[in-house]
Amino acid sequence: MDFKWVEGFSISVRYEGGQVVICANKAGLLSMANHLKALVEESAGGHFHLDQNNSLEEGSIELVVEKS
Repeated sequence: MDFKWVEGFSISVRYEGGQVVICANKAGLLSMANHLKALVEESAGGHFHLDQNNSLEEGSIELVVEKS
C-alpha cells in the first residue's frame, strides 16, 4: 500500500472506558483518510498497522485497520 502522510501529522490511539479513541490533528486526519483510501484498493484481508514505533504518538496503543 502506498501511504501518503501529510506534513505535520499527529495521531494517537488509546483505550479509555471501554472505547478506542483516535485523536488526530488536521494533518493526521487527512493522513488517515489517505490510508483508508489506499485500503479500499486492497483485497479482503488487506490491512495496515500503526503503533508508537510506526507513526503514532508515544503511549499510543497499536491500531490495525482491515478490509473485510
